[in-house]
This record gives sequence, structure tokens and C-alpha cells, in this order.
Amino acid sequence: MKKQIKRFIKDEKGQGMTEYGLILGVVALGAIGAFWAFGDTLTTKVGEVTTNITNGFTKP
Repeated sequence: MKKQIKRFIKDEKGQGMTEYGLILGVVALGAIGAFWAFGDTLTTKVGEVTTNITNGFTKP
């Protein structure tokens, strides 16, 4: 039994995938935080770009 536990602890096959999952989670939280913090500004800018494309570009 002790041999099996030691072998299980030394086994690193799933370690890389776990690390990628953690990195993906951190990046996702960062993206969600950025969209939450700058959401209104992004919505305004997208609206301005849409208006400019629809009406043609003019100098401000």
C-alpha cells in the first residue's frame, strides 16, 4: 500500500494539464475583470465606431 501511495505522489502525468487549467482560469478572471471595469467605455466606443461607419467618417 505504501508503494502505491508513493508512486501516486511521484506521478506527474496530469500536472501539466492542471497548470494550463489554472493559467486559463487566471486569464479568464483577468478578462472578466477588465470587461467589468471598462464595460461602459467599451460600449460607448463601439457605439461611436458604429455611428461613424454608418454615417461616414468626418473630422471631429
